[in-house]
Amino acid sequence: MRPLSRDLTDFLRLSLDEAALDRLEWRDFGKGVRLGKLAREGKAGLLLYRIEAGAPRDAFAPHRHVGGEAYLVLKGVIADDTGRYPQGSFVWLPPDSKHTPWAEGETIVLVLWPEGVKVEDA
Repeated sequence: MRPLSRDLTDFLRLSLDEAALDRLEWRDFGKGVRLGKLAREGKAGLLLYRIEAGAPRDAFAPHRHVGGEAYLVLKGVIADDTGRYPQGSFVWLPPDSKHTPWAEGETIVLVLWPEGVKVEDA
């Protein structure tokens, strides 16, 4: 199933404050990926992923989004088996969707998980 997505750059300009990003508490997620938790309520989580330019394609394990996933690519590109989503792309993955994303170049993504995530067997 292809996710619902829209490139918002025709009416949205994204500008990141790198100093403010650096002040966030980041947790090393391994393989060139860091996670910054912004808010949490029960199983729902709002977070940032910061992915280094040299992160390997397998930096993320295959996973399933029980309640779906919404994300906005703030910098760089996120890709998976459904497509390629550059800066300014808003993506909605429906409940129970599975994917194994990777980044192209340095990438920052704002993510909302309504019901968390489950790592799947490869």
